[in-house]
This record gives sequence, structure tokens and C-alpha cells, in this order.
Amino acid sequence: MTTMMFVEPVVLQGRHVRLEPLSLDHLEGLVAVGLDPDLWQWIPTPFASADKMRLYVELALDEQKRGVSLPFAKVDARTRQVVGCTRFGNIERQHRRLEIGWTWIARSHQRSGVNTEAKTLLLSHAFETLGAHRVEWKTDALNLRSRAAIARLGATQEGIFRRHVVCADGRVRDTVYFSMIDSEWPAAKVRLLGMLGQG
Repeated sequence: MTTMMFVEPVVLQGRHVRLEPLSLDHLEGLVAVGLDPDLWQWIPTPFASADKMRLYVELALDEQKRGVSLPFAKVDARTRQVVGCTRFGNIERQHRRLEIGWTWIARSHQRSGVNTEAKTLLLSHAFETLGAHRVEWKTDALNLRSRAAIARLGATQEGIFRRHVVCADGRVRDTVYFSMIDSEWPAAKVRLLGMLGQG
């Protein structure tokens, strides 16, 4: 009988980024870098004000209490500046699967290696520590940049859920689903470490 996957708060430390369990202590830093409307272009419900950012954090922490998410603040490993968020979500302990998502990063740290390293840390923890069988991602079908970034991790596009989500502006989005399974992780890890110059 397969044992359940046990997910609990943890710090994941890299050379570029430190992933810390999200708390309200991170709120001021998130507001400082996260009110750029471009960051929320593809999010069904934007959180582009200080009050909405607080709501974003509180909702994430509520999901953590319920055991369905584990949210992280992304912190620049050198400056200790908060630069974004990411999350393990839709955690299914019995079936040993989870999703990586709810990810955004300050424009100042895009294309800096932070996002690639954050995903590498999360995948490593999911497969090697938690013993996940499957990691999932989803994104707006129109978000070609996100789709390319997920595919670059080594994930497989599985399908498109048509007319899946009603966005705040009334648009009905199609959602693209990707996954990586445990047997695919070793090869993906080699590729990701190579991208980070650690291969």
C-alpha cells in the first residue's frame, strides 16, 4: 500500500533564490515589487493593489492550513529582497501529486536565473524529498511565454481545457495542462542544472 505524501513548510535555498514559507511578514516586500499590472496580465483575478495583495497572501495561507497548498515567497539570495511568489498547490497526498503554480516574479528579476532555479528547487523537493509521482502546471492558452517556459522545464503538454475559466474582465480562457512524472525527473534535472551552469 502506498503511503501518503507528507507536505510541510520548508526553506529551499539556491544560489540565486531562497524560497521561504510565505507569511504576512513578506507582504510589504510583495507590495513593493508586485503591483506592476503586467505581472497579472494572465491571472484570472488580478491582485494589483496593496489590499488585494494582502488578500492573495491570506488566501494562500488559508489553503496551507487546509493542506491543499504550500506557498513560498521568492527572496533574492544575495540582497534578501522579496521578488515574488510561487506555490505547491492542488496537493493530493493520497495520489502523490501536486501542482506548481501561482508563480510571479518582479520584472527586475525576470530572465535572471531566479525562476529557473526556483522551479529546479521545487521539482527536486517534490520528486526527491516528497516522493511525488506527478507534478502538474497549467496556464492560459494565450500565454505563449508561459507555455514555452513550462515546456523548457521538460514538462509534457497533455491537453487544453476549453472555456475553462472566466477571467475578471469577462474573457473565458482556455487552460493548457502540462505534467512531469517521476521517471522523467532525472533527465529534466540534468538539463535544468545545465541551464543554471551547475551541470
